[in-house]
Amino acid sequence: MKPLIVANWKMNPISRKQAEHLFESIRKEICGIQNIEVILCPPFIYLDFISKKTSKDIKLGGQNIFWDRQGPYTGEISPQMLKDIGCDYVILGHSERRKNFKETDEIINKKIKAVLKSRLKIILCVGEESRNSFNKDGRWTGEVDLVLREQVLRCLEDIDESQMANIIIAYEPVWAISTTENSCVAVPDDALSASLLIRKTMHQKYNEKIARSLRILYGGSVDSKNVIDFMKEDGIDGVLVGGAGINSSEFTRLVKAVSGQYLSAEQKTVISRF
Repeated sequence: MKPLIVANWKMNPISRKQAEHLFESIRKEICGIQNIEVILCPPFIYLDFISKKTSKDIKLGGQNIFWDRQGPYTGEISPQMLKDIGCDYVILGHSERRKNFKETDEIINKKIKAVLKSRLKIILCVGEESRNSFNKDGRWTGEVDLVLREQVLRCLEDIDESQMANIIIAYEPVWAISTTENSCVAVPDDALSASLLIRKTMHQKYNEKIARSLRILYGGSVDSKNVIDFMKEDGIDGVLVGGAGINSSEFTRLVKAVSGQYLSAEQKTVISRF
């Protein structure tokens, strides 16, 4: 499968004119790149005009949804609305929504079930908050394993094997996000350890086939300078970017770097460490 490059624009940019410029700059630079899949997730209000200009080189995603189809939910957006406007993906469980809007794994689970009915693909974010979960040697402690495992299992409660084809998991350690207070730098081994744990959890919950086929992204201060180091790790199938996604020059450098270095699935080492 093609690697995924997902740009979460968050609450940026501040005007439609800036959003149009950002989108057009990205589209122009990555036109014709076919060996990776680029997904842009702009604010809801920009989805309509961007959807009219997207091409096969770029897919669209939403940043969040509500779990009901329609009704008296002021300010909310349903999965069906995203689908109707041209989205193929939606981000759920982002660390900023967990923190700022108190979204729990149980709420995220309700949203996942709603999205699956609309046939959107889900980018499910999971990740521990503190780097202190690592010991002095930089090795993972049981606490990290427990946090990630419980997040994954609670978010995927009552989700059956057949539905997993529409779910992607993004490992997003909160401590590595540049906008987090006292953030620190993550290294590729961090992403690898997380991906192996997630696949092991999928193996235990479902089976080996699901564990191997699950697409796992890394997110946490990814840019054009470090993206290849993360993408070289077995088990990392793409990246979820924040700040780099709203800088057209930096984002296109990142996309071109991955496109130039990507090895096909047949060339990559088969993952067997779970």
